[in-house]
Amino acid sequence: MTGHEKAQGPKHKRDLTRRKVLAAGTGAVLAAGVGGTFAAGAFAGEETPAAGAQASGTSGETCYRLTSETTEGPYYIDADKLRRDVTEDQDGIPLTLRLKVIDADTCKPLADAAVDIWHCNALGVYSGYEAMGSGGGGGGTPPSGAPTGSPTGAPTGSPTGAPTGSPPAGGGGHEEPTDDERYLRGTWRTDKKGEVAFRTVFPGWYQGRCVHIHTKVHVNGTWTAAGYEGGTTCHTGQLFFDEASVLATAEVEPYSTNTTARTTLDEDTIYPGNGTEGGLLKLKYKKGAIAKGVVATLTMGVDPEATQDGTGAG
Repeated sequence: MTGHEKAQGPKHKRDLTRRKVLAAGTGAVLAAGVGGTFAAGAFAGEETPAAGAQASGTSGETCYRLTSETTEGPYYIDADKLRRDVTEDQDGIPLTLRLKVIDADTCKPLADAAVDIWHCNALGVYSGYEAMGSGGGGGGTPPSGAPTGSPTGAPTGSPTGAPTGSPPAGGGGHEEPTDDERYLRGTWRTDKKGEVAFRTVFPGWYQGRCVHIHTKVHVNGTWTAAGYEGGTTCHTGQLFFDEASVLATAEVEPYSTNTTARTTLDEDTIYPGNGTEGGLLKLKYKKGAIAKGVVATLTMGVDPEATQDGTGAG
């Protein structure tokens, strides 16, 4: 991805009224997150706001503040993966991502919304775009021509032998998938409290972008036996990680083998710089033992009447 994400071209406009997410198996078992199952106690440490009060998880920010909109980026796929565990066979630090979606005007939770997440793997590769290498693909091994080795500490300097193909980017229109892989992508339904949780791995980094996760919130659709159909996208955003956590992951394999020059949170051109309102996650992990797992939480204030598909300016 490049440093700037451009508006998505007409080629990629989709008819959201025909959007459909297929269940990934009716017998799927709910995977346990770090320190327990997804559902139990997901937001036990947060207070439930009354109308006009503070939104839970916003650290003093009033509930009517909308979570910042950003571009969806080139690598969104309507992947038809209705699941909470998106890890598949990807190596990395276990990450339990717990999100709460509320109406930013009334502070009420949005139940039955469909929440998408997608992100690169530990080596900066997106599923569906493996041919593009770091910044647009996703294998468990370095892409062809990528540097190898195990540097210590945070990666520095300019990478050598960078992957070829489309340049790494944070945006720049939509790229058509190059393969059928769909790891680290998934959609799940918010409960009556507006909460949803995913099991994944801590994302890696690639040239031009800080560490992040993409997300979308869809409302006014219908949940059927086949999945989720229709509705509109009321929020398209990105979730971010503080520098201390990213530096800690850089000491752990396979992140330590990623020698791509890393963009910091402050250097990133997409992060709005406004903390939790801008998508900065609250992280919990054992200091000095981040490899054991991370729990990330955030309350997102959205406008359910808006259409924010991320194809225009954020």
